Amino acid sequence: MSRRCKKRRAMAEMNVVPYIDVMLVLLIIFMVTAPMMQTGVQVDLPSADASTLETGEGQEPITISVDGKGSITLEDGESTYAEISETELITRMTGQLGDKSLRAVNIRADSNIAYKQIMRVMVAAQKAGAKKIGLVADLAAEDK
Repeated sequence: MSRRCKKRRAMAEMNVVPYIDVMLVLLIIFMVTAPMMQTGVQVDLPSADASTLETGEGQEPITISVDGKGSITLEDGESTYAEISETELITRMTGQLGDKSLRAVNIRADSNIAYKQIMRVMVAAQKAGAKKIGLVADLAAEDK
């Protein structure tokens, strides 16, 4: 009976192998999905020899994209509204700007889009109450 009464010692080591397995699976999932997290519209921006401007507001600017087909997409940092009309653009921007009309609005337009379409988007942004409207371009490569 003395053999059966012996107390078992508690293991002082913790088995971390399952935790490492879970961590590696999560790492692989994040590595695969991270490149897919980039949202936006594919736009062929024109190039310009200019420096970048600072917004200075501390708020993320609202971005309006116009692709080569003339489709308008609104991105406010939190959500993206794809292929919206000009009237819907005005109503959504009015709600997002509210009293913060000093929030910057950036327009990304395809280089092949008509100037008339860009002006329509700018006028819609002004009707929504935007005061700071900018055009986004790729920085021009220096001539060699």
